[in-house]
Amino acid sequence: MKEKERKEVYMKRVTFIHAADLHLDSPMAGLKSLPPAIFKKLQESTFAAFSKIVDTAIIHSVDFVILAGDLFDGEDRSIRAQIRFRKEMERLAERGIPVFAVHGNHDHMEGQWVHMPMPDNVHIFSHEVAVMKHTVENGTSVHLYGFSYPRRHVLERMIDRYTRKDGADLHIGILHGHFEGSSEHDKYAPFRLKDLLEKDFDYWALGHIHKRETLNEHPPAIYPGNIQGRNRKETGPKGCYLVELTESGAKTEFLEASAVIWEEAKVDASNADSFHDLFGMCKSLIEDKRQNTKGTIVNLTLNNVSLSGHEMKSIANGELLDALQEEEIEEESFVWVSNLAVNEKRIWSKEKLAYESDFFTELFKTAEQVADISESTLPLYGHPLARKYLEDLHEEEKRRLAGEAEALLVDLLYKEHA
Repeated sequence: MKEKERKEVYMKRVTFIHAADLHLDSPMAGLKSLPPAIFKKLQESTFAAFSKIVDTAIIHSVDFVILAGDLFDGEDRSIRAQIRFRKEMERLAERGIPVFAVHGNHDHMEGQWVHMPMPDNVHIFSHEVAVMKHTVENGTSVHLYGFSYPRRHVLERMIDRYTRKDGADLHIGILHGHFEGSSEHDKYAPFRLKDLLEKDFDYWALGHIHKRETLNEHPPAIYPGNIQGRNRKETGPKGCYLVELTESGAKTEFLEASAVIWEEAKVDASNADSFHDLFGMCKSLIEDKRQNTKGTIVNLTLNNVSLSGHEMKSIANGELLDALQEEEIEEESFVWVSNLAVNEKRIWSKEKLAYESDFFTELFKTAEQVADISESTLPLYGHPLARKYLEDLHEEEKRRLAGEAEALLVDLLYKEHA
């Protein structure tokens, strides 16, 4: 036998699925105004996405599945969610595929719920960092390290409790936590990239951040993102990673699973001379989106709109949005425009106004400063009752809102000035 072939035979190798943030049975709060058929599909979307991930694990005959936290959307997980989860676990059990999972801040262990037993292939980490050993059919042994949240708010640096234990060919860390330096999500179980690398593991299966991100290539440290977008902030394809891990490195492939996609879309309306033209442009974009053959919810922005006064009034009154929604009759590959923003064609130049007037210079400077103000300084965010129901504003949102306010104010002032 040639030396190259001998190395391939004896190479330590495992394959697995890495998914996180399933948020099964998410209530999809604030979306009940959707048509019943679309809302029902959205309600079922987390289950449909997870079922597709299990299909993927079975099709690829993986050695095991890793679920890195927030399996359920709430601490008092519903019986319905548990039953649906158990059915998927039973499908994997029938194929001899084990599952290694941790609970995160949403489905922490302190909640009160009716406990549904899981099949023997499901291994849940306790509230202390622990190691589980698993040996796959080809003889490769793996140590998996992880912990489940004992309560919702875990602010300690749990990464410091991860310690590599000898006795396995490969080492995989499972951590549901906050990457220091990221502005998104609550800062639970914080860690730095340096902390991960110092542990000398072969792969870090991360969870908690809903945006897909690879923090490091060698060894891989990956946030797969959540499996299904649930609001306008969670845009684009969602899913899991298929991983082939060996002593010499890893091959990773993102596989889409989401049943419904949230998207941001823009239409350049420079060439639209009438309401009808604009409606046609929007319909054309909708038909393009429909080609993905799954449900799509779109936040649509129309740029450079310059129509007559009564036509602009029709748009401002919501008649264009109503017309686009009225046209949507598809229930499977639907494209639902949930929000419509309109940016009129500017008749002023920001640079020119700032050059000609100190007033506008100060106005633009103030707008920049407003974008940097913490939401905690705003009256609503300072109100103890209102604050409970408000989500944190991310930097991009602050700047977008400040920009929209700036443009609106300048439009009014410019018209008066002109």
